[in-house]
Amino acid sequence: MSSSEAFTELPSVAPQLRALRRRASLTLEAAAGAAGLSPAHLSRLETGQRQPSLPMLLALARIYGTTVSELLGETVADRDAVLRAADMEPTAAGGWTYVQAGAPGRGMQALRVQVPHGSQGDIVRVHPGEEWLYVLKGRLRLRLGDTTHRLDPGDSAHFDSLTPHRIAAQDPEGVELLFVHTLLQSPTATLCLGPNLGETP
Repeated sequence: MSSSEAFTELPSVAPQLRALRRRASLTLEAAAGAAGLSPAHLSRLETGQRQPSLPMLLALARIYGTTVSELLGETVADRDAVLRAADMEPTAAGGWTYVQAGAPGRGMQALRVQVPHGSQGDIVRVHPGEEWLYVLKGRLRLRLGDTTHRLDPGDSAHFDSLTPHRIAAQDPEGVELLFVHTLLQSPTATLCLGPNLGETP
């Protein structure tokens, strides 16, 4: 069976594509640009005039913070609104330790992050989206553009990720923070902070 024949047997994805883009609060132009498509091509996919290839479905699912199954209209198990501490598994990358603090498949990603002193201090990031962080323990050095900020426990920052930014621990004890970002910033990665987790933002 050819790939084109396989796609003709799939349910129409057009209604789901449009609904999930709107749920992610993305314009046609923004979603198309993030997926490497023209707005006209994405519009044809959303109106059923074209059927997407599997790579297109994968890209759109990542951008919309969902799964290919949901794009295809298949039943998705209800996502738990509550995450228990006992169920959170830490992930290490680039010297940082991450714990998922939000449910997967959402338009935002929430993480609890431990940043050791001296790790990734020279990595400057620039990418679409927004970031919010809150210092739990230790002191954070946050560089936004040409300005360096020092954040103490209880301090927070909310900024446009297109502003060049760099995060580092101020003290030898490291820093622990809560971090929330929009998944649009790195559609090819699940965890977007560490250099070993896919595309570095």
